[in-house]
Amino acid sequence: MEFLTLAALLLLAAYLQKTREQKKRITLLAAHLGRYQIETLMENLTEGYLRCLGEDDPARREQIWKLLDTTEQTLVGQFQRFATDFARVGDAEARVSTLPLALPFADRLFPARSFDMRRALAIHARGIADAAANSLQQAPKSKAYTMSAELFLMQHTCHWYCRSRAVASARMLARHKTPYAQLVDSVAPATRRDYRALVGG
Repeated sequence: MEFLTLAALLLLAAYLQKTREQKKRITLLAAHLGRYQIETLMENLTEGYLRCLGEDDPARREQIWKLLDTTEQTLVGQFQRFATDFARVGDAEARVSTLPLALPFADRLFPARSFDMRRALAIHARGIADAAANSLQQAPKSKAYTMSAELFLMQHTCHWYCRSRAVASARMLARHKTPYAQLVDSVAPATRRDYRALVGG
């Protein structure tokens, strides 16, 4: 009986510590993101892409693509500033556990099973900028697909930082009907290569 009580207390302590760590990360990321309109710009872009792809009039479609180009450039500038701003965060605050589930002190107990959020954001910043610049010379529809993948993978990383990989993947599947593996496969080759090297697959 005493063993069960002790086990319950240890589980409760671990849960409370994990919750504290997650709240701290959420607050830190929100404080940095709050200075920018990145989420709003992302929503405007994804909605704009859908509207453009559903437009039958070629002239009107071209007009929408040009408006979206401006939104993309604004997003690129803001995200690059955000990534530069977050790069000033300390090493301990930037470590993210690659274990499937969130465990308290995981990034410190298993440093080899973690990655640096600052480096991840730098990879995303470059990927988003390259997609906006259409460095792969894609047709508008393919460019929109690549940009959407870059943005959704970045969103996945932010959820991963705040919670866990499992939670981030579940949210992405529920919100965008896209599995994590498909996201990684859909970004530009340079992003995919560097991201996999950073997070371990």
